[in-house]
Amino acid sequence: MFNLNQQKVALRMNLIKALAIGATAGLLGACSAANDDDTATDGAKKQALSDTSVAKVTWPNANTKLKRDPAVEKQVAEILAGMTLEQKVAQMVQPEIGYLTLEQMRKYGFGSYLNGGNTAPYGNKTATPQEWLKYADEMYEASTDDSIDGSTIPAIWGTDAMHGHSNVSGTTLFPHNIGLGAMNNPELIRKIGDATAKEVSVTGIEWSFAPTVAVVQDDRWGRTYESYSEKPEIVKAYATAMVEGIQGEIGVDFLQGYRRIATAKHFVGDGGTLNGIDRGDTIASEERMRDIHAAGYFTAIEAGVQSVMASFNSWKGKRLHGHKYLLTDVLKEQMGFDGFVVSDWNGHKFVDGCDLEQCANAINAGVDVLMVPEHYEAFYHNTIAQVKSGEIPMARIDDAVTRFLRAKVRWGLFEKGKPSTRILANDLSVFGAKPHREIARQAVRESLVLLKNNQQILPLDPKQKILIAGDAADNMAKQAGGWSVSWQGTDNTNEDFPGATTVYAGLKTAIENAGGKVEFDVAGNYQTKPDVAVVVIGEPPYAEWFGDIQYIEYQKQNKADLALLKKLKADGIPVVTVFITGRPLWMNKEINMSDAFVAAWLPGSEGQGVADVILTKANGEINYDFKGKLSFSWPKFDSQVVLNPHDENYDPLFAYGFGLTYQDKVELAKLDETSRVKTQKSTDMGYALFYRQLAPELNWVLGDKTNWSVIVNGPAGTTEKSENLTVQGINLAYQEDARKFVWAGGADAAAKLAYNGQQDMAEFVEADSVFNFDLRIDKFASAKVTMGLFCQTEQTGCASELDITDFINQQKVGHWVNVSVDVSCLAGTDKVSSVKTAWKVQTAGELGLAVSNLAIQKADGKKAQFSVCN
Repeated sequence: MFNLNQQKVALRMNLIKALAIGATAGLLGACSAANDDDTATDGAKKQALSDTSVAKVTWPNANTKLKRDPAVEKQVAEILAGMTLEQKVAQMVQPEIGYLTLEQMRKYGFGSYLNGGNTAPYGNKTATPQEWLKYADEMYEASTDDSIDGSTIPAIWGTDAMHGHSNVSGTTLFPHNIGLGAMNNPELIRKIGDATAKEVSVTGIEWSFAPTVAVVQDDRWGRTYESYSEKPEIVKAYATAMVEGIQGEIGVDFLQGYRRIATAKHFVGDGGTLNGIDRGDTIASEERMRDIHAAGYFTAIEAGVQSVMASFNSWKGKRLHGHKYLLTDVLKEQMGFDGFVVSDWNGHKFVDGCDLEQCANAINAGVDVLMVPEHYEAFYHNTIAQVKSGEIPMARIDDAVTRFLRAKVRWGLFEKGKPSTRILANDLSVFGAKPHREIARQAVRESLVLLKNNQQILPLDPKQKILIAGDAADNMAKQAGGWSVSWQGTDNTNEDFPGATTVYAGLKTAIENAGGKVEFDVAGNYQTKPDVAVVVIGEPPYAEWFGDIQYIEYQKQNKADLALLKKLKADGIPVVTVFITGRPLWMNKEINMSDAFVAAWLPGSEGQGVADVILTKANGEINYDFKGKLSFSWPKFDSQVVLNPHDENYDPLFAYGFGLTYQDKVELAKLDETSRVKTQKSTDMGYALFYRQLAPELNWVLGDKTNWSVIVNGPAGTTEKSENLTVQGINLAYQEDARKFVWAGGADAAAKLAYNGQQDMAEFVEADSVFNFDLRIDKFASAKVTMGLFCQTEQTGCASELDITDFINQQKVGHWVNVSVDVSCLAGTDKVSSVKTAWKVQTAGELGLAVSNLAIQKADGKKAQFSVCN
């Protein structure tokens, strides 16, 4: 049940969260428009948090089309009447395939399961559609085996089909939602939903965790690209179209044939958190929650959406996963939603009184299906105990299971048989099909927004000599973004996207077919001076919370792309910049260095859609004109961290709805390049190196004698040409917020937290500083283990190297402890003025450990376990 150690870890993580983002959030929040409910002042926030009453307003009933079918209700009631408590609770628990075995599914008969963003069947990231289908069959058969649990109710599989069947290699990847919002074409959205349902059907999966209907108000949020628009109008129209595309239309083909179960997420206010902090607090008024943040739910429910996912965020200090008023009183009763509410990944853990293994408060608040990826067995047993004790009413269990069974019966799960026998199952002619790729290519064309076109440089004559440059030009990882084959997308290569076309490949084909000449060099070098350069630049891939940013200036700390643009301009070459991004960013300097500037968002797998628009036909005629219009306002200043049309002092560089066409003759004057927000300096609150994500310019690095500097770009990695040392992302309180390292022994190897270059850390290390982190020992050390802090180079060594062997071998295996190192005596010394590696652990023996929450902060008065000052 309740685990005191988990409570301590949670409290410590909340502290570090304050260290990592609190001060900066306050600094930037002060620069934002203060008139928006979503960016209220600290005083307003305190007032909201102290108000324990809920100001109720009317939320209209949205379930106006989907009527209850008496036959469905009768079947559901009959199934429910024959179920034991254990079978009912099993229907409410959703494990993740990385932790779930067939034997456990056979034993418990869980109602559903999911694959996380980094998990594929049999541990194979690029598993084929046939392998996904095989796994679906195996889980179906295990769930319907009643030899142990007595239940034959089939489980269903949920997946994040975010922009196409995006976890599966080789699928059609449509532009992410921010790009789709720019095209403002609901009918094309319907086609995208339909195509996605077909490709999901090929793999046997029944349930899609889409669409996201957040209305984002602060673009610093790392999930901004999952939102169609900062205004509710587009979101409302798209929610209807996408739900009907996935599920079918009520009265026509609703949940029939290849149609899948859709999910509107995340209810509610996820796009309105203070300072754009993922899983943060939304303090909007209830009217704004209804009219802005919930806009897409009204139309999704009207279209018959069967699932709604609860949001990680809080509303005025209360977590949505435990918010009975919003989940039950509003969503289910006032809005009339008669489907089921599913939690987000371990979202219940953050509800008051809950932990990873139990959460009566989330169930009582109205969550029907709980996503418990790893701790599902304990959660199952604890929930049964809580029902028997009366902590969870039996009526609440029956309601939750009824809602889930209703969706299963409506979908025809009990008649359709195992996944491989269903419509389109294993039909590879549908998966990544040419018609679907044509839809995606059209979406790319219509999502492009032309922000600058001085001297009418676009469209380009493809018969010219054209240089293509920039590290996003031939980079599917950047082009696809997060939630593409892997969760964050950082570990992807072009080979992970078979059948896809990069922007460079699309341009090259079109130019050469027209008789032009192409040179490609990422750094902008060329052998023959080109007539024009197309430079494709953009953000690295990211997904939730890893994508949260503090500053909206593009490449604030490393202006590599600006240097490339300046180099080409200095050579007298006209420059067309194509920007790959998940959000608008302040980049006046880059726009000034561009003759034309195109926002291409995250276009997905069909990069040739860019060539379709920016190049003419071979005869010089326009091929396709620009149609895209901004569904998010573009900042004029780097202090405009919140910028929405309803702001009192709304003053964007490019307003909501802006977008040039080839008929517009607009000369953009030079933009103001003055930065109004300075880099965050050290405060008394400290500096987090790794809290949920890495601080800027930091990497996890592995090393041994073969190569001491192997950068790990994704959730897992090994030393070069060996498994002397491996690293894997694991979960502490958040998804992949910790790293597990395993030394095989027999060779000296080191795990490091290292900067891209040399970093001056003097501003962070003060006279009362300690270096803190959480540590878990999984396997005792078989040889000496050293921990180094503030290392300059491999040759010059570290400011301190500590022998931590005895400490490691005194710990309890599998338990987290906090480790603190007194580093106060390093303040003001040159030992921290030029740091390459902030932290490292090295051994030649066997060892297994996990770390999380590495930070430099003020001492809390307790004696540190270690000191560099002895």
